[in-house]
Amino acid sequence: MGEGGAVITFETLFPPLAAIIGGYLLGSIPFGLLLTRAAGLGDVRAIGSGNIGATNVLRTGRKGLAVATLLLDAAKGAAAVLLAGLIWPNLALATLAGLAAFIGHLYPVWLRFKGGKGVATLAGIAAALHWPTILVAGAVWLLVVLVTRYSSLGGILAPLSGPVTAALFGRFELAVFFLGLALLVLWTHRANIARLWRGEEPKIGRSTSA
Repeated sequence: MGEGGAVITFETLFPPLAAIIGGYLLGSIPFGLLLTRAAGLGDVRAIGSGNIGATNVLRTGRKGLAVATLLLDAAKGAAAVLLAGLIWPNLALATLAGLAAFIGHLYPVWLRFKGGKGVATLAGIAAALHWPTILVAGAVWLLVVLVTRYSSLGGILAPLSGPVTAALFGRFELAVFFLGLALLVLWTHRANIARLWRGEEPKIGRSTSA
């Protein structure tokens, strides 16, 4: 029995549960790890930052694998949103699936809940929910990286543009959602933020073991 006397049934519980589980399973696919292993490069977590994302895959020297990781990590976020929206034409369920995919990327059960930092997956989610947001975020990322040569700074500032863009387009429900995801991205980049503050963050083209 739910609030106001509403009866909670399997039919009412199934859509959100399916969106959460399906989104999480999609998001938890560790493409960076799978691609580098398939290429005979071993475990990408053993190099650089130990991350499974595209930036760390790039440290293997295989730009093609890094691009593939970026695109696939974005695609799984977009797929979670689009599939949920196709099955249930409901924005709340689509955003719920996107959130679950994002959490799955950050904390995949297969890797003992140690995943990526979420920037590419967030980009896919944003592209599926509101394409102007991803266009602005992409421009912010590119500008920051070209000017500063800090990939991490671009990955921090681009998501923060998401809620602003959504709000300017009058999509306040998405602005709140994007703000929540952007704050999670800040959390995953806390070590990068500390190194940026100390002037120790490596720029693009320099290797790091941090």
